[in-house]
Amino acid sequence: MDNCIFCRIIRGEIPSVKVYEDDDMLIIKDVNPQAEIHLLLLPKEHYANIVEMSDAQARTLAACIKKLSGMVDELGLKDGFRLVSNKGANACQSVEHLHIHILGGKPLSEKMC
Repeated sequence: MDNCIFCRIIRGEIPSVKVYEDDDMLIIKDVNPQAEIHLLLLPKEHYANIVEMSDAQARTLAACIKKLSGMVDELGLKDGFRLVSNKGANACQSVEHLHIHILGGKPLSEKMC
């Protein structure tokens, strides 16, 4: 998608702080953090949400999430983290490119969306 902000970040058109990258996935620091540690896991292929992914693509996403367990120390998540994915505007999805929020530490606000 030409105008998708996450696609533009993946293509390198918009700067980001990358913390992990492989052929299929990218993890960056969120520029508007909602917790002490707020990362975004982005599939490099554009999907509006998880419903659009095939089973094979969803397995690739799950494998990347599993890799997080081996990266908790380097990402500052050894005391715990949560994963959040929103689907649709009613669930507070603000960018229509599938992304998984990886949140660690204390929340920075009471904001739900």
